[in-house]
Order: sequence, then C-alpha cells, then structure tokens
Amino acid sequence: MGHALADRPGVPDRRTVLTALAFVLGVNAVGAAPALLGGPGSAWFRALEKPAFYPPEWAFGVVWTLLFSLMGLALFLVVRRGLDSGAVRLAVGLFALQLAVNVAWTPTFFELRAIGAALVVVAALFVVVAATLVAFARVDRRAGALLVPYLLWVGFATVLNYGIWSLNA
Repeated sequence: MGHALADRPGVPDRRTVLTALAFVLGVNAVGAAPALLGGPGSAWFRALEKPAFYPPEWAFGVVWTLLFSLMGLALFLVVRRGLDSGAVRLAVGLFALQLAVNVAWTPTFFELRAIGAALVVVAALFVVVAATLVAFARVDRRAGALLVPYLLWVGFATVLNYGIWSLNA
C-alpha cells in the first residue's frame, strides 16, 4: 500500500512538525502575554487621536498572530541547525533581544501611557528585527524571509506610533 508521510522525501516527520508547532505556540504565548496587562480597549487609548491610516482594531490580533507564527517557524528553522554554531547562537540571541523589546512596547505604551517612550522602543525594535533578519538569513534563507513581514509591520507600527504621538503630544 502507500508509504507513511515520514517515508516520503521532503515531508517532515511527526516529531519535526510537533517541534515546529511548539516553537510557533511558544512565540505566540510570549508575544501575547503583554496584552494581559492592557491594550486598546482602555478609555485612555480610545480617547487618543489616531492617524487616518490607523487600521481597524481586529486587524492587530490577526496580524500579530500571523507574525508571531512566522517568527516561531523562523526560529525553529534556525535552531534546528544546531546551537553549536556561532552563527546560530548569534541569531537566537538577537531573536531573544528583539522579542524582549517587542514585549516591552505594550506596557510602555498602554500601562505607562508613555507614547514618546514607546516610539523609542518600537524604533529600537525595528533596528533589532532588521539585525535578526540578517542573522537568520545567514543561517537559513527561508528563516530570514519569514521575518520580512514582521520587519515591514514593525516599520508600519513605528510610523503609526509616531502618528499617535504627534497628534496627542
């Protein structure tokens, strides 16, 4: 009869798929955690003026879930190359740094209500994501490519944060 999926060339085995899924879920969990502290539902945020290009509220959850999923898959592709490689360790270190900066934005903006400081955080995030993308691409070109939408969104988020800051300063 037919062969099991794991026996087909180019088809990952069950363990590989589950490991990749664990990376995706883990990055989503870390990325979503700051939303527990606060978000766009607060009266303070709703009262802020927003630029005309501010997306609908639902878009943020959809976009971030997709981006965190792509990030988790990219991280999986890099880590599977082996942590004994200096290039992999650098890429993973940059990934951890950018994720920490990413997580810092939500409490800076929504809890501290420090729109200008959040702008500094998101601008720094753009730089660290760009460095992470380059480091990932040096290890696995697919992993670097998976971070391109994230870099583009963080660029947009930087402009959006600036717009909110300039309208409410």
